[in-house]
Amino acid sequence: MTCRIVVLRRFLPSWLIPLLSTLAFGLWGLSRERSVWRDEAATWQVAGRPVADIWHMLGQIDAVHGLYYLLMHELFELFGPSTTTLRLPSVLAMAVAAACVTAIGRRLAGVWAGQGGGLAFGLLPAAQFYLQEGRPYALIAAGAGVSTLLLVAALQGRGRVAHWAGYGGVVLVCALLNWLSLLILPAHLATMIWTKAERGAWTRWAAAAVTAVAGALPLILFSRSQSGQVSWIPPLTWHMMIGPAVLMAIGTLGAVLDRPRAGRLSLAAVALPLLAVPQIGLIGVSLIRPLFLDRYVLFSMVGLALLMGAVLSAAVRSIRLRCPKTSRWLVPLALATVVVALLPQSLAKRSPASRVDDVLAVSADVRRLKKTGDAVVFVPADRRDTALVSPDAFVGLRDIALAESPRASGTLKGQETSPDRIRSSMLAQHRILLVTDESTVARPVSTERDEAKTAVLKRYFTVVADQQVRGRRVLVYERAAPGRRTRRGGGWASTTPTGP
Repeated sequence: MTCRIVVLRRFLPSWLIPLLSTLAFGLWGLSRERSVWRDEAATWQVAGRPVADIWHMLGQIDAVHGLYYLLMHELFELFGPSTTTLRLPSVLAMAVAAACVTAIGRRLAGVWAGQGGGLAFGLLPAAQFYLQEGRPYALIAAGAGVSTLLLVAALQGRGRVAHWAGYGGVVLVCALLNWLSLLILPAHLATMIWTKAERGAWTRWAAAAVTAVAGALPLILFSRSQSGQVSWIPPLTWHMMIGPAVLMAIGTLGAVLDRPRAGRLSLAAVALPLLAVPQIGLIGVSLIRPLFLDRYVLFSMVGLALLMGAVLSAAVRSIRLRCPKTSRWLVPLALATVVVALLPQSLAKRSPASRVDDVLAVSADVRRLKKTGDAVVFVPADRRDTALVSPDAFVGLRDIALAESPRASGTLKGQETSPDRIRSSMLAQHRILLVTDESTVARPVSTERDEAKTAVLKRYFTVVADQQVRGRRVLVYERAAPGRRTRRGGGWASTTPTGP
């Protein structure tokens, strides 16, 4: 048995098992019962546009995700739009990140630190959530893993010009996917200081870092003009600090168990800054402008997984002194226990209910409820994404509030006409379908156009059908006859028009 293990270790790379394990977790329930939530719907609809239209949109909104949209456009062109095409890049990226964690951990702290950290990465709740997400954050996590591995190789004396060029290129690509990923540079800077890197390494790192920042600077400056699209992010509060505090406490334990020493390249010197600096940096930025969302620093989970690997490695060393044969099973048994413990959460993350809504869920209801000549309105206008992702369900319906399509206007939701025109168009209809949020997650209307839609429907129309599913809602309204009374909020109200 021992001989077989030795042979397998010799001919199989250590990163293969964590890579395959994370890949398996990603492929498990990938379609989430064919559900797509609102953030992924943005990726879906933009990726389906011609390149010229994508560039037009980036000039108006979402430039920060431009590279990701262009990548997904090419994948949609090659493989067609589907939940698999939408999410598979994230699955593959997280698998690469797990492999990088394994390689880094093995180089710095031994085989058990590498295997334990790589396998632990795929089990982290944040990793399991975003490895099945059609957004760029998993790709950035993979870039953080690759760039950190290149940095470690360089600091170990294996770095050549190609290593540093690759390092700068990977950091730049990550920045073009989301420029907040540049927080990885101060994390690596802390590692350089901790390990007292040589002057040559400092020169090459500085050149690579400056090149990456300079390459991303035009995007950073331009995207500031579109900062209104993140105005919904709430200001920083003390309870938002609980999560980062817990993560850093776990990371600190792993760092202590790694027995770090100043001036020595160690797992702690690499992993603790990678975990802590992006979290602290994002908190600092959020004190100036609210931007605190954990997905923006998802890549810091690479550091957490490395430190968890250090904890497992320390446990193996401790047990090996007393029970050498038992120690080899510690990591597999610990991870198996974690898999079982996290199974309910893992199942929950693969269900449509794991997201705030499902853009596709109401498509079947729209298809069933619509009649020839019906109109449709969306409240808020962002809920038009249902029609953009599943246009077949809306064939025959007239979007009476829309003045210019999302593609033509270079936006995600299109340009709607004036409130007065919306009101006039709605009053000319007999039946209107309203696509909106489920009542449990709906927010009060906040725009003049949406207020006009809601007011007309309440005053002049009667609800004849109401379907709510997975965070979305479809209501069918029919024009009430003059003088007819309709039930409203437990009382009765006359629908007799009192004016235009």
